[in-house]
Amino acid sequence: MKMLMFDTEYFWFETFSKTLDHVEDVHRDERIEDTAVAFIHVEAEDEERKDKVVKKAVANLKWYLNKVNKERIVLHSFAHLSSSKSSPELAIEVISSVRDKMEDKGFEVHTTAFGYFSEFSISVRGESLAKVFKEI
Repeated sequence: MKMLMFDTEYFWFETFSKTLDHVEDVHRDERIEDTAVAFIHVEAEDEERKDKVVKKAVANLKWYLNKVNKERIVLHSFAHLSSSKSSPELAIEVISSVRDKMEDKGFEVHTTAFGYFSEFSISVRGESLAKVFKEI
């Protein structure tokens, strides 16, 4: 798994086009203020170590939220951080597990529409910790 995390003033997205036939038809247009954002790329090799990947992702996200003093995060599936790609089924399972565990820990968690390309706008803060890459 690869994660690119941002400390943002806001993150806005709108569903643009459906990329997976089996997901439900949705149209979402959301703006989340004063949030962290994690672009998450689930890799093929994560299948064998799914539980470990979820646990480490949650630990890294908690660490990051603590560092940028946030209680809110957006999880965005972003399959462009590695040439190794998991199946869509594994990606949604991992991201959903991360979301559930983060919510169980008291964080406000938003997700973008899985199986869609989205148009988005992001306002990233300037500090060095406002942009962090993690490889799990």
